[in-house]
Amino acid sequence: MGGGPESKPEHMLVTLPFPEPTPIIERIRKHHPQITVTYRDLNVETPFESKHDIPDDVWHDATILVTLQALPPSAKECPNLGSFPLLPLFPIDSSLMSCFFEIGLIHFLSAGTNHISTHPIYTSTSIPLTTSSGIHGPQISEWVLLTALVHSHAYHTLHSWQLSHTWGSSGQISRLRSIRDNVGQRLGVLGYGSIGRQVGRVAKAMGMDVIAYTASPRETPESKKDMGFIVPGTGDPDGEIPSAWYSGLDKKSLHEFLAQDIDHLLISVPLTKETLHFLGTEEFAILGKRAAFVSNISRGQIIKQADLIAALEKGAASAGKDLAESEDKGLRGAALDVTDPEPLPEDDPLWDAPNCIITPHISGAGIAYVERAFQVLEVNLDRREKGERMINVVDRRRGY
Repeated sequence: MGGGPESKPEHMLVTLPFPEPTPIIERIRKHHPQITVTYRDLNVETPFESKHDIPDDVWHDATILVTLQALPPSAKECPNLGSFPLLPLFPIDSSLMSCFFEIGLIHFLSAGTNHISTHPIYTSTSIPLTTSSGIHGPQISEWVLLTALVHSHAYHTLHSWQLSHTWGSSGQISRLRSIRDNVGQRLGVLGYGSIGRQVGRVAKAMGMDVIAYTASPRETPESKKDMGFIVPGTGDPDGEIPSAWYSGLDKKSLHEFLAQDIDHLLISVPLTKETLHFLGTEEFAILGKRAAFVSNISRGQIIKQADLIAALEKGAASAGKDLAESEDKGLRGAALDVTDPEPLPEDDPLWDAPNCIITPHISGAGIAYVERAFQVLEVNLDRREKGERMINVVDRRRGY
């Protein structure tokens, strides 16, 4: 196919927490007849549940593994995936490794791999790992703007009126005239990946200015491009939306970004050792000068949760007061699709934090999720067979 290495018989083991998506699996069989596909429905209560009942011998013949969470105990149980030790100074790009060696591929239906980052296959092998990053932008961007608008337009109040069959008095309605629309506000995207790019696209369409933050500098037009999977018609493929770019994982660089008069901060950086508890009292105080709204769709551990609660309480206490522009006014609100821990315990104080919207890690859910996740896999199956560079390959050194 396409002048690459000759296709050899392969075995794809798919272990997912839902029934087989038959049309998708049949499509793979048709386009890749050399691949035998075995599907195992894990039948677990929650998608990221780690327990499974897959016998060790089932892993043995797999050359390709498609999963969300389930992995064999170690690489010994899946010798056909290839399990040579990690070589930190290995000169060949991991996205090309399966073309040069008879090793396999593990594709995750999640956007990240932090949930398996301590597994021996992650820490002690060089088996190529790919993610479904890029598929979540459309649905998560809608969640981000939905929850922000629910807050800014006082929808909870409006809905309570409807439930009580109340039209609202003239005094109540007059208070809603202070609502500020998005035109001219600034969205700061902390982590300008596929999700951040789509949120930026939608925000710009609503009249917002968008600024971007990345771990490493993006100083050239080429470096600003999105090289991963892109849902057609979405995102920012060429990196043209932000009016300014910022970078760096040190406190000084982060604080410089946060000090750019941000009205709405989107947290979309991956969880790594560098971003663990990335935002706390100092960072919220900087954002508090604009009484910013914070959206977190990444991981709960990126925020120091107690500090967030304190900033929200300060924001509620400061509301309506005539404070100096440079003064920390606290946060005017937050929307969290992720918490620490998950599920959030019933007695956790975050539930009662003022002006805080909490949802149970569902912003990425949608009818198109599985189809798009397998589209990423199919792109890489084609590239792998042609000896081309794969997309969405995890860089173990960076953690994503």
